[in-house]
Amino acid sequence: MRIFIIEDEIPSQRMLSDLIHKLRPDWVIEGFAGSVAEAVEYLNSNLHPDLIFSDIQLTDGTCFEIYEQVKVSSFIIFTTAYDEYAIRAFRVNSVDYLLKPVSENNLLQAIGKFEAIASVKQKEMPDITALMETILKGNITYRSRILASVPNGFVKIGVNDVALFHSSNKVTTATTFEKKNYVVDFTLDKLENQLDPDLFFRANRQFILNINSITKVENWFNGKLIVKTNPPSAEKIIVSRERARQFKEWIDK
Repeated sequence: MRIFIIEDEIPSQRMLSDLIHKLRPDWVIEGFAGSVAEAVEYLNSNLHPDLIFSDIQLTDGTCFEIYEQVKVSSFIIFTTAYDEYAIRAFRVNSVDYLLKPVSENNLLQAIGKFEAIASVKQKEMPDITALMETILKGNITYRSRILASVPNGFVKIGVNDVALFHSSNKVTTATTFEKKNYVVDFTLDKLENQLDPDLFFRANRQFILNINSITKVENWFNGKLIVKTNPPSAEKIIVSRERARQFKEWIDK
């Protein structure tokens, strides 16, 4: 696998390079660029790599200026120090990203996603212009459907049809209003940032709830809340005291 790194901070270059070599010793890092100009020159003069790790803020502009000048045929994993709002934009546009400082675990997950996509040859460049407009204007389009596993393959589920998402033993299950359960290939952390926050709420580490599934909220000890849903959950859904106020405000919108 041929890799190219666009990063203007030398320590960050070295750290990312070392992590890549540690996780994928057989991958070859073919070069580095620390500016828009260097990256454009390299990409115009060389065979495009299989994967680019691309910082956003560079010494002479942003990486988006690179992709306006060069039609890149590589997969891209962005690295960014942008705030959480911008990170949401990357997630909902299906663009891989690494939040600085890059951790080994996050890098491994991003590499795994890249390898899964590449293995089925669904190689498709993100729409860089649309991505930038999303970040600047905040026009976030939330997930409207989700692919779920069934014994003989996959089915498409409308997000609005999901009453709740539940995570247990590293498996995420979507329960529909028709009381059907489907295994989905997303963690709750990823789903939380792809779902419309007006419709869904992260109740705790195990549950994301659809507003339309909630039938009753009961006070519990120490300021916690118990949430009743339809269809009912096999496990008790508890909202912590710290999140109780936010939960009430969300319901009362």
